[in-house]
Amino acid sequence: MTHQPHHLLSGVEPDPARDAGHDDPPPRVGFFTDTSVCIGCKACEVACKEWNALPEDGLSLTGMSYDNTQGLGASTWRHVAFIEQQAPPRPAPDGAPGPEGRTELPLVADAPDDRGRQAAGGGELRWLMSSDVCKHCTHAACLDVCPTGSLFRTEFGTVVVQEDICNGCGYCVPACPYGVIEQRPSDGRAFKCTLCYDRLGAGQEPACAKACPTESIQFGPLDELRERAARRVERLHETGVTEARLYGHDPADGVGGDGAFFLLLDEPEVYGLPPDPVVTTRDLPAMWKHAATAALALAGGFALSFTVPALLGRGGSGAAGGRR
Repeated sequence: MTHQPHHLLSGVEPDPARDAGHDDPPPRVGFFTDTSVCIGCKACEVACKEWNALPEDGLSLTGMSYDNTQGLGASTWRHVAFIEQQAPPRPAPDGAPGPEGRTELPLVADAPDDRGRQAAGGGELRWLMSSDVCKHCTHAACLDVCPTGSLFRTEFGTVVVQEDICNGCGYCVPACPYGVIEQRPSDGRAFKCTLCYDRLGAGQEPACAKACPTESIQFGPLDELRERAARRVERLHETGVTEARLYGHDPADGVGGDGAFFLLLDEPEVYGLPPDPVVTTRDLPAMWKHAATAALALAGGFALSFTVPALLGRGGSGAAGGRR
């Protein structure tokens, strides 16, 4: 029996691949990125570029951090953010100071010699590092607005751009609530992470997850990753890292949950992520309904503008004839 797609634009969507028309799809897969163990090595960036044959996109530093790629784009499908900030002093979980020289999450040293990094008011400098990627949203606005079918939902629940079908219209760029997808200046076509769709079809994990030395990037069935992430947050909270939180994991959020979600050590805005993303096509049905109502009202008014004078003209002619 062929499954009939629902084409939902918002809300909880338990099986996006099946509702996209795939019969008997495999379990939905995705990424869980644990930023608490990211060391900023950029192995994921290199592996992504090598496997997908992505062009070089600039190696100049911004002057604001050690980040040379600055953000996701048409030629950067993985981006490691380097965020330097002042952190409050953190006692050990039992209330005692940590051992000399020991590194504790989130990378704040407890040694008394802070080598001049101690700022007025307490707290040392720490690095927050995070490997960002396309979120492969449950409700993907980029896919919804694509007029050529270049963007499609795979049997794994991921969202892929077919570069040979893209006509460069650019509708997908402003539709993405995360600012992930971008057009290449050379030909105007849009590009983004495919979650290594070619590797998935061969039973392999994506290149970035394969290359990550600390398992900060974890790949697998999305339901299993969500359970693993929840346990990880609980462990961090038990060890005193109370600011640890998940981002993009909730199927009831504004995009129906992300296929690539994160464990963060600060507010999403610190990492350049929107605090409450919403699929930009969510209100399309209501907008079309209002537009149709307005069009009908306009058409009715237009018709009346001709009908009423005609009726009045006929009534006036009859009265004039009677007086004669």
